[in-house]
Amino acid sequence: MSSKPDDDYLAKLTSSYSPVYGQAITIRPMQPEDLDIETEFVEGWSAETRYNRLFSTTVRTTPERLKQITRIDYTRDMALIATLMLEDREVQIGVARYVLRDDNKTCEFALAVADAWQHRGIGRALMLNLIDSAAAAGIETMVGDVLASNTPMLHFMRSIGFAIEAAPDGPEIRRVSKRLTPVAAPIQEKDAPAQNP
Repeated sequence: MSSKPDDDYLAKLTSSYSPVYGQAITIRPMQPEDLDIETEFVEGWSAETRYNRLFSTTVRTTPERLKQITRIDYTRDMALIATLMLEDREVQIGVARYVLRDDNKTCEFALAVADAWQHRGIGRALMLNLIDSAAAAGIETMVGDVLASNTPMLHFMRSIGFAIEAAPDGPEIRRVSKRLTPVAAPIQEKDAPAQNP
């Protein structure tokens, strides 16, 4: 089930920045209309990227699954995509998402960046935005599984504050986790402390 975010919600979660190499990148929530660019993005993965993301080189994401993962229930989950304009069309170059667990306190995340755009800060920008979104939603802990052989990803996760442990699924997997800092609710004007004249 998907929950269509309103325009204000979309605006709050949308940001843009220009990395040192000059191309403006937009990070925004994924919407059902993004099915085509998400499909192109996933189909463009190299064998290594596919293996690191899906833990398999043979698994293929079906059209039905792609349709499902572009329909986000924003009351529980989040998916942020990084896009840019190439030849007058929007191209997706990364995605970070979380899915809330049944305890309503923990979420599992996934991150993928297009091969040509890796090691350029896209993944960091996506993850920092995703962490902020999860904290704002009141989620206490973010967790994920990373292949033990994926040392660049493990190094990256450690650099943004994730702890790394052995995973229960076997020695080839590492469990990464991060306690999130709660986001304080903004002070309403009527509740603001009085100022001395």
